[in-house]
Amino acid sequence: MRCRYCMPREHFDGHEFLSREEILTYEELAFVVESLVPLGLQKIRLTGGEPLLRRDVCDFIKMLPKELDLAMTTNGLLLEKFAVELAESGLDRVTVSLDALDVETFQAMGDTKETPETVLRGIEAARLAGLKVKVNAVIRAGYNEHSVEKIAERFIGTDVIVRYIEFMDVGETNSWDNGEVITGEMMRSMLENLSPIEPNHIGEVANRYKRGTQEIGFIESVSKPFCGDCNRARISADGSLYTCLFASKGNDLKSMLRMGANKSQIADAVRNIWSKRDDAYSETRGKFSSEKVEMSFIGG
Repeated sequence: MRCRYCMPREHFDGHEFLSREEILTYEELAFVVESLVPLGLQKIRLTGGEPLLRRDVCDFIKMLPKELDLAMTTNGLLLEKFAVELAESGLDRVTVSLDALDVETFQAMGDTKETPETVLRGIEAARLAGLKVKVNAVIRAGYNEHSVEKIAERFIGTDVIVRYIEFMDVGETNSWDNGEVITGEMMRSMLENLSPIEPNHIGEVANRYKRGTQEIGFIESVSKPFCGDCNRARISADGSLYTCLFASKGNDLKSMLRMGANKSQIADAVRNIWSKRDDAYSETRGKFSSEKVEMSFIGG
């Protein structure tokens, strides 16, 4: 897939992949995770790109502390194949990207020859394997507004949580235009009988609603920024720590790891980076000009 809002083909076809030496090993990634548990780390999300393309990813999941909430974001195309192994390896949850149920819109938004049926089979396989499932849909004006109601209807009667995401200006390549943003408020007007419910925890990114027995969430980082409660950091494949999805640069942890830093030193470095963060891009959108890292590089 080359989703238009994330990895448009004209910018990402023919790009060079990092050499193996530049990428953190699973052992190094697990070492960072273990270093951060004493700081209060509670959840790990494996994302991408597409994490199921990474060789032996289930072996990596087995290396992570089981007291953590282990989640994965995936486009779902390989989920049917891996669902049972993911669950057996210790994964708790999957979030599956699904922007449309009709083939034409799905293929246009994902720039792919795949079909939504493959993703739907993956979702069902994940549910049967015992994984909790959320479905994420990016809604973009002129592309898939009709998906709002259709996706909600598709998962009525299941335990799948549906979440809609405002089209965001991630990176520098997705041709973002504020006029193409369908706000959470606009999406809610397309659905009936929504009742707001309390967040599960501080820093939750989705505004949650009930529709009968169905849970629906709206991630509204354009119209209702939540920078003040953000508690997420991101580690790229090459070992940089990013404190914001819209960051322009990361903080190098790989060099510390390969110079023999211990867990305490890694924890101290991350604590120092985090305490000095001043990211609030969604709140200051348009006021400052700086090149943003591509979302496909650090995960959604």
